[in-house]
Amino acid sequence: MKGHHDRVPEDRTLNTPLAESLSVVLLVAVLVCAVVRPFNWPEAVVAVPAAGLVMATGAISWDHARAEAAHLGPVIGFLAAVLVLARFCDDEGLFRAGGAWMARWAAGSPGRLLTAVFALASAITAVLSLDATIVLLTPVVFATAARMGARPKPHVYACTHLSNTASLLLPVSNLTNLLAFTASGLSFTRFAALMTLPWLVAIAAEYVVFRRFFARDLGAAAPAPSVDEPPDMPLFALVTVVCTLAGFVLASALGIDPAWSAAAGALVLAARALLRRRATPLTVVRAAAPAFLAFVLALGIVVRAVVDNGLADALGRLLPDGSGLLALLGIAALAAVLANLINNLPAVLVLLPLAAVSGPGAVLAVLLGVNIGPNLTYAGSLATLLWRRIVHQHDHGVDLKEFTRLGLIAVPAALVPAVVALWASLHVLGG
Repeated sequence: MKGHHDRVPEDRTLNTPLAESLSVVLLVAVLVCAVVRPFNWPEAVVAVPAAGLVMATGAISWDHARAEAAHLGPVIGFLAAVLVLARFCDDEGLFRAGGAWMARWAAGSPGRLLTAVFALASAITAVLSLDATIVLLTPVVFATAARMGARPKPHVYACTHLSNTASLLLPVSNLTNLLAFTASGLSFTRFAALMTLPWLVAIAAEYVVFRRFFARDLGAAAPAPSVDEPPDMPLFALVTVVCTLAGFVLASALGIDPAWSAAAGALVLAARALLRRRATPLTVVRAAAPAFLAFVLALGIVVRAVVDNGLADALGRLLPDGSGLLALLGIAALAAVLANLINNLPAVLVLLPLAAVSGPGAVLAVLLGVNIGPNLTYAGSLATLLWRRIVHQHDHGVDLKEFTRLGLIAVPAALVPAVVALWASLHVLGG
């Protein structure tokens, strides 16, 4: 199978073995620095020069670099808008109100708190993206568990697992989804309809695994929760989020890029904060995480260089053809393995052009693999790396063996039935 990324550009200044070696070494360097973050540098500090180097040496042609930038540009703009939207929702108190709801609903029961965390984290991940769950909800979950006197581990681990697994539902839930949405050719509503059953099945499987894996922590008695005055629900932020989500559906139906809806929602909340002098223009720019956006663009160019220099051919021979159940299982498994080897963002950039040849079903199977698979290792997704740093900031250690043991159980338990659910959805709804 061959995708449009398979062509090796003719205007190359490096010979193929040297270009291949350079692009692979630079990709490894970019990923290692993203994991380790030496001197607490932003990920872009290494990624941007690496992208410049593959272009300057001819490891990727200028035409291919421009094509990759044009391909990623709308996706990066969408991501920026969603990050701004999530940040100002937090400033409005939406996440604090969510924490208060979890505490009230749990009524002192760690098991009920886990159910509440699953429900809230799944909703936030789906609507506001996995970054909101990691950056904004995880600290709220820590505070809620501490206020209840519950052991935080099951609930905090749920945040990282659901930031990956629960990001399957909408094109806006994850950067990988935005890329797959573009490659699939599906409408916003069609994408969501096909992914609803896999999303529900994967979350349910994770929930069953968590209840059994953390049975001892969830069974520990918690003291009676303190009765605090619950914060007011920030209705303006809530209505803005609901209208933004409705805008995604309407824009897709009218053939308009849903990024405009995300931008409108972000603009409304940002303008409100600016007018009320709760934010400055610099605050808005920082909320969009420009360094991370530069990292995503640079990483895409470096990955494209690796693809142009032979990786696409190698994976094209391994990737199953078609959209039958066995083919979908094989595609998802390969995507999950690749995500844990080179991180899920490079994995999806490499696999989508190859899978797109087999149609939307294969593209969505790739998405299942790169979204559920990263729960196996720290390096599987950027979200997990970010979660790990936040957990350490709260003086809560993460046991690598325990994290991996949980992943070894949860990933296949969620991935296999989710692929079966995707296959069923494709047969019922058509794909």
